[in-house]
Amino acid sequence: MLSPERIQILCDSSRPKLDAMRAALRAHGSALVAFSGGVDSTFVLKIAVEELGEKALALTALSASVAPEEEREARELAARLGARHVVVNSDELSNPSYAANPTNRCYFCKTELYDLCEAKRAELGLAVVLDGFNADDFKDHRPGHQAAQEHRVQSPLARAGLTKEEIRAWSHAQGLPTWDKPQMACLASRIPYGTSVTRDRLFQVAGAESELRRRGFRQFRVRYHHEVARIELAAEEYERFLSVEVRREVDAALKALGFKFVALDLEPFRSGKMNDAAGIPRPAGVDVHPLPVVS
Repeated sequence: MLSPERIQILCDSSRPKLDAMRAALRAHGSALVAFSGGVDSTFVLKIAVEELGEKALALTALSASVAPEEEREARELAARLGARHVVVNSDELSNPSYAANPTNRCYFCKTELYDLCEAKRAELGLAVVLDGFNADDFKDHRPGHQAAQEHRVQSPLARAGLTKEEIRAWSHAQGLPTWDKPQMACLASRIPYGTSVTRDRLFQVAGAESELRRRGFRQFRVRYHHEVARIELAAEEYERFLSVEVRREVDAALKALGFKFVALDLEPFRSGKMNDAAGIPRPAGVDVHPLPVVS
């Protein structure tokens, strides 16, 4: 978690980036924000509302791969920001290319999302679609970014060069409750590549993670391995799991969802573990082209 001192340093050093982002949003005149309720898209929506007012619209796409808690939080956040907000249904599971769960699964999911965004943007006559892709995302396997480029989606955070840490710092400064929200990803990311994505499997994963969240865990994943639920916890959360009572409750709850075995991964949670297991290399370098600094 960022300290108050670190937050101040980050905000001071990255202020020109935020100014550049604000200027870029004003230049668009209007925008539709692909809004999940995560750290990045919430910050984009916050700044878009400040710069564009009623000409900013948030769109949240719901599907079986979105946890129920995320849907509720997105609605609450949009209302808190005073943003116009529409919720649409997404059906990426009907696409065999997505359901087969290849290593570029996110491309097919984001293609569905940006098709929906583009249709709404065109219907309302908005200038552009914005996403929450940030400067650090260039360092990871992000096949969904290809779909964004194909749909001419703008990434104001990445263009301004704002990193995840800077976005968290500015989110804190802006009073956003998402500033320290754990990193999220769609539920399909819990299923190993090559294992098909189905509604039943997503339901199992969603239920399992809800059980952990209900018991106070914040940074974790429940990975689906057919009969086995493999729990990954952040290092600081291990101590809570040492309680015999907690382990017994979690074991019973996950078995009630259909898992036969419940295992705890001895390696702490870290983003990208499933990509590593599939042998997907991380990008060798970062190619970020910031917007010009606005004086």
